[in-house]
Amino acid sequence: MAQRATLHVRIITATSTIFDGEADMVLAPGSDGELGILPRHAPLLTTLDIGELRVRLNGADEGIFIGGGFLEVNSNIVTVLADDAERSTDIDERRAEEARARAAALLERRDLSAEAATMAAAEMQRAAGRIRVAELQRRRSGRRRQPTPQDFGQ
Repeated sequence: MAQRATLHVRIITATSTIFDGEADMVLAPGSDGELGILPRHAPLLTTLDIGELRVRLNGADEGIFIGGGFLEVNSNIVTVLADDAERSTDIDERRAEEARARAAALLERRDLSAEAATMAAAEMQRAAGRIRVAELQRRRSGRRRQPTPQDFGQ
């Protein structure tokens, strides 16, 4: 019986390895649209946008927030060098929502320099990406987010 072909996937940031394992497929947020990577994919080097990268193995998806970076495919090895990355199950939605609110408040200031505005907009985009990835994971698992006192203005 022939062995099933898989990919080896490594997702790395400057500070840690987020994922290192096998996959049947990788779906990634490419800068020009979503990429689907299957075993025996042609060599590829591309940039990644902020969004969800999914690693699929045996029909189960693991979502990972990617804050931009690069993806390389070579000889059934997918290497992601991410500016920022976090497994969807590790995302603290409350903290991400607070970061998004802080960035939005900064962007409303009139005395903000162009550089500070660019940084605040990028932070807001990363926080929104984290929240979106956590929501997608929750939907896939069938869980609902538990309301917090902040949801009721307390």
